[in-house]
Amino acid sequence: MQNSSNRFWEIDFFRGIAIIMMIVYHLSFDLYFLANFSININSLKWVLFQRTTASIFLLLVGISLTISFYRLKDKYPKNILFLRNLRRGIKIFLWGFLITIFTLIFLKNGIIIFGILHLIGISIIVSYPFLEYKYENLVFGILIIAAGWYLSYFTFDFTYLLWLGFEPRSFFSFDYFPIMPWYGVVLLGIFFGNLFYPRGKRAFSLADLSKFFPVRILSFFGKHSLKIYLLHQPIIILLLYALGFANLSILGI
Repeated sequence: MQNSSNRFWEIDFFRGIAIIMMIVYHLSFDLYFLANFSININSLKWVLFQRTTASIFLLLVGISLTISFYRLKDKYPKNILFLRNLRRGIKIFLWGFLITIFTLIFLKNGIIIFGILHLIGISIIVSYPFLEYKYENLVFGILIIAAGWYLSYFTFDFTYLLWLGFEPRSFFSFDYFPIMPWYGVVLLGIFFGNLFYPRGKRAFSLADLSKFFPVRILSFFGKHSLKIYLLHQPIIILLLYALGFANLSILGI
């Protein structure tokens, strides 16, 4: 989301940490689901780990949207900026849609209908009007998170609003990130972006650690997070299969 010639290393670094956390979670999930390892993936610690990982990603989406907007604001008219966000959002949403098609074909249950890529794609598009606001996003973000938390105590007899957070009865998905509460985390990211990176500039002092090898590695992962997200699960599954752990008949393969 930022210009590659002038990136804030800490954004890529934390996104890289989130990528590693995501791989750890998905590896553990695959070992549980495909290889019957005794990993209680539904335990509180794993649920918190997964939600923390997703929250880091979504906060960084909001922060990066803010930085990118201000860096391009004086170069392009508003309609061009919106079209850039629109194209980016559609691209990511379509990747999520392809994952939905894949799960529909190959998974016997747990089709991914509104996963994190669907959410990020929609968030990039609808966030454009909010990018210049600060505390308004803090308030709306908290309200959306609270609404999602409230809705999580109920199930519903219809499916057409599951993307919004109205979870149908007997619904199960391996990756479900509805607008409520998760878009609220993106709005919090936009708030933090305006707070810590006003007008696309860092508002605090930070030593340049970008040359340190661990930081460089994690930053590299952060810069290529979408590619890693799309590729890591097939690689994990193939490795587990090659090592004799995975039972691919579970996937319908």
